[in-house]
Amino acid sequence: MGSLVWLLQWPIRAVVLLIVAWLPLGVEIDSFPIALLAAVVIGLLGTLLILPLKLVFGPVWAVTSLGGLISPVSLLFNWLITVVLFALAAWLIQGFRLRQGLVSAILGAIVYAVLSALILRMLGLDVDFTRASALVSLLPVA
Repeated sequence: MGSLVWLLQWPIRAVVLLIVAWLPLGVEIDSFPIALLAAVVIGLLGTLLILPLKLVFGPVWAVTSLGGLISPVSLLFNWLITVVLFALAAWLIQGFRLRQGLVSAILGAIVYAVLSALILRMLGLDVDFTRASALVSLLPVA
């Protein structure tokens, strides 16, 4: 079921990327095929880099959030990881640009994450517990 949901999410996330590019945030995507590729790359980078990024940001997160007791700090670090993944995908993909650099990465990643979550939840395609989170938490995947 997880793979099917991911396949259904993929074009929706690509459309969300095109919406983000349409907004005046400094994010540019040349075409729908580039948006499809970017959606895949963001997902793959999230799966492959989530553990290393959490290891890098973990000590700072643990101190500033008092080990997760302060929720807004935890949210901030999750969005920081999203910004890193978004910027890295733009750096890797020709046809996906961030015109104002870090500002575009921050705004684009936040809007992309919020719109994706809202639209996927409205369509009933959101997945709260992904394979990546299972890997990070070392729990078995069903």
